[in-house]
Amino acid sequence: MFLRNTRLTWRGFLCAISLACAVSLPAMAVNAARGEYDLIIRNGRIIDGTGSPWYHGDVAIRGDRIVAIGRLANATARKTIDAQGRIVAPGFIDMLGQSEMNILVAPSLPSKIYQGITTEITGEGDSIAPLDDQIIKNNMGGYKRLGIKPTWRTLDGYFARLEKQGIGINLGTYVGAASVRRMVLGNEDVQPTSAQLQQMQALVATAMQNGAMGLSSALQYTPGAYATTDELIALAKVASRYGGIYATHMRDEGNAEAAAIDEIFKISREAHIPVEIFHLKAAGKANWGKIPGIVAAIDHARAEGLDISADTYAYTAWGNSLASIVPPWAHAGGDAKLLARLKDPKTRAQIKAYILDESKDNLWNNEWKEAPGPDGIVVTSVGNPALRSLQGKRISDIAKAWHEDPLDAALDIVIKDDADTSVAVFGMDQTDVTTVLKQPWVSICNDSEGTEPWGILGKAHPHPRAYGTFPQIIQKYVEQQHALTLPDAIRKFTSLAAQRMGLTQRGVIKAGMYADIVVFDPAKVVATATFEQPNQLAKGMDYVIVNGVPVIADGKMTHALPGKVLRGPGYAPGK
Repeated sequence: MFLRNTRLTWRGFLCAISLACAVSLPAMAVNAARGEYDLIIRNGRIIDGTGSPWYHGDVAIRGDRIVAIGRLANATARKTIDAQGRIVAPGFIDMLGQSEMNILVAPSLPSKIYQGITTEITGEGDSIAPLDDQIIKNNMGGYKRLGIKPTWRTLDGYFARLEKQGIGINLGTYVGAASVRRMVLGNEDVQPTSAQLQQMQALVATAMQNGAMGLSSALQYTPGAYATTDELIALAKVASRYGGIYATHMRDEGNAEAAAIDEIFKISREAHIPVEIFHLKAAGKANWGKIPGIVAAIDHARAEGLDISADTYAYTAWGNSLASIVPPWAHAGGDAKLLARLKDPKTRAQIKAYILDESKDNLWNNEWKEAPGPDGIVVTSVGNPALRSLQGKRISDIAKAWHEDPLDAALDIVIKDDADTSVAVFGMDQTDVTTVLKQPWVSICNDSEGTEPWGILGKAHPHPRAYGTFPQIIQKYVEQQHALTLPDAIRKFTSLAAQRMGLTQRGVIKAGMYADIVVFDPAKVVATATFEQPNQLAKGMDYVIVNGVPVIADGKMTHALPGKVLRGPGYAPGK
């Protein structure tokens, strides 16, 4: 049992903010009259991010910081925003994005900022670095499709590229356990020797010194799925030494979820590290109703002293690679070998039999079984332009058109698209989703690439959460269903996420904090993206301000790039 001391508790987080911003409202109002500000947001209903009720006030910004809050009637500024009748809140923090590549193509990330997102944490198991020449060669198709030349090999190099280019939001990243494994072991289903494990630990240490937020894993996907618990503990111990956290797409979100949760607790306990569970859910109809038990287990672990939290995107369909319907052993060696196995009639028959064998259901996260049939799996995006007509179609409909068995049709899509197809799987229960959302230790993730409804990125057909996660929570769970109050939702979007990531100068409306701010009328917030037509920007964010600079003003994108690279607690310049 332990209580992690090098990361902030909630109380410690608020105390740190208070010490950094120890200015009373009257004092702030007096200081306001002494000089001109760059921007004043007047007459708003301030929801400060802590969960407290709203209050009327003005917010003054100088440079990239909030410098005064209160009734600032006599203050002057170069620009004034009248927020009468609207909410003024901290910018939203996406606890799991996938924008590390797309931000190089669309640095403003319209799909994110129109949701009110001002900060994203990325790197789910696979991270943008470390890289080597072989990994780049294996993924060159993806780089070429986006027009990206990968000039970096380390996180330090990637961050330098972002800072040279400019970005519209703040971005931080984990170092991925799968990326580290691939650097040393490739994509093979093998276990590291002692020397190889030390190499992997050294890569984690370097990434933490480069500014990684912690270590992440995605244990449903290969090669991450080949990692043992002991391997993950060994890597997590390194991240812990640098003050990082461990974040995971756990090994199983379906039939064997209880065992996967126990593995998380073991890693947290033995590595002495806080854990963030990515997109907590119960996958598959057979597992609906199990979330209360999972929540109880997490609450019990927290009572023990394990620092466990989670996030959610609050849709009843998840997104994934279609290739994930294939068991992990068939992925050994990478995509080229996977495709060769699927093309070989004998091996393909073995793969199909394994997928359909009920006795194997507890051995892996069988997404084919967890979906409510092939009509519950929708193709959202493809890598091969010749297959774009499949986007938005159900596997069942594709199978009928091809005169194939649905499973064969799905496997043939994997082959034709070089294992680059994404799908939405309608396999969650609404009651479970709402139960997760209500937990006080659950923040919000988008779990999607930042994108835009035009250009090369607009040709994809993403899960609607890419455009709609945060607005949907306001629209559906706050305004319509009243599952959350608006201050509770804002806390999940902001200070709860900031506290978990150690972002002590973000996530709360306070003097001295970075000026990441949104201005909106909650009654007008609409998630317009649908599964049928996902490439639609959300509505309702009147102003989105990143580090004191509007990236949305009067509801329109400004194309400003004021975002900052966020480096983690182990950052050591020059190492």
